[in-house]
Amino acid sequence: MYQPPRNPNASPIIYNSTTKKKIILNAFDQQQANHSQSLMNSLGYEINITSLTAIARRITEQKFFQIRPSDYIPVRAGEGAWSSNIVTYRSFDVAAEFETGVVNLGANSTRLAEANTAVDSVPVQVFDWGKSIGWSIPQLQKAARSGNWDLVTSLEKARKRNWDLGIQAIAFLGMGNGSNSQCLGLLNQQGITTQATPSFLSKPISKMTTAELKTFTQTIVEQYRSNCQRTTFPTHFVIPESDYNGIASTASPDFPIKSTLELLQETFRTICMNPDFRILPLAYADGAYGIYKNLPVNQQLQIYTLYRSDEESLRMDIPVPYTTTVPNSTDNYTLQNVGYGEYTGVMAYRPLEMMYFTFPTTSA
Repeated sequence: MYQPPRNPNASPIIYNSTTKKKIILNAFDQQQANHSQSLMNSLGYEINITSLTAIARRITEQKFFQIRPSDYIPVRAGEGAWSSNIVTYRSFDVAAEFETGVVNLGANSTRLAEANTAVDSVPVQVFDWGKSIGWSIPQLQKAARSGNWDLVTSLEKARKRNWDLGIQAIAFLGMGNGSNSQCLGLLNQQGITTQATPSFLSKPISKMTTAELKTFTQTIVEQYRSNCQRTTFPTHFVIPESDYNGIASTASPDFPIKSTLELLQETFRTICMNPDFRILPLAYADGAYGIYKNLPVNQQLQIYTLYRSDEESLRMDIPVPYTTTVPNSTDNYTLQNVGYGEYTGVMAYRPLEMMYFTFPTTSA
């Protein structure tokens, strides 16, 4: 029960409706009450206006950090719908050394060496996702009276954005920030060679001297080639966004002809013989925003990832893309529909074709 104070500048007095005793809020309770009241005053259909108030035609919507996972990793959509797992087979040659095939024509009934193949399978769990939205006739009518706000469209956008942002986070961090081993992301794959604070990459590229930058470009691709036993070249180099934003400056103050980014792109494209080699920024690779964001600052790591973006090497599956059902009603008063889809985590089918390089954020 609420009783207005006699002094208009004093705080309101609240009484228990049963015992009639005055209720005194501590500092935390008062803060929560003020927060709840501010939400009640700022959200909803009913907004106080005057005769001089004009309602803008366009609505300002909340913004979110958004990137396209398909720019970083292959995403295969529409295959294996409604499966519990997607199994990918990997084949291996079993043929011994080439010289074992030399035939001795001087011997009778010489047994020829055999070439064979072996196979194993990599299962990836498929996760089902679904969320509903609902609205009633009074809600639609009140929203219509509030101006130009479309309630149903806002609900649909909120759910679709929830799907997009969820798939985005899973593509890079996995489910639960990597806590679910059945659903991992680009930055926390298992069995990947990781070099912690290597001598050629112990601080941000944007802060390297000319000599340090030269050592870095001379070393990193060779490290990758050695790791994959020289079977392939990388196609992508993903670096923390905080570092990427600083490499547009000139690589050398003595010869301000090219930026560090241009120099790196030219170097990688030349060494890898690939004019489409890409250097991409990723905020999730920054320790404060990625898989280490919940750790103390001295335990957070900057992650640099050099890998081959190829469906046979690395892939994420979306067996059922985002789909919505037709709105339906059981009482002709409230309506509801469901948005659903299926997804998997990212799987490195050829783990030797990916490498991580890390160093503490305190070095950044």
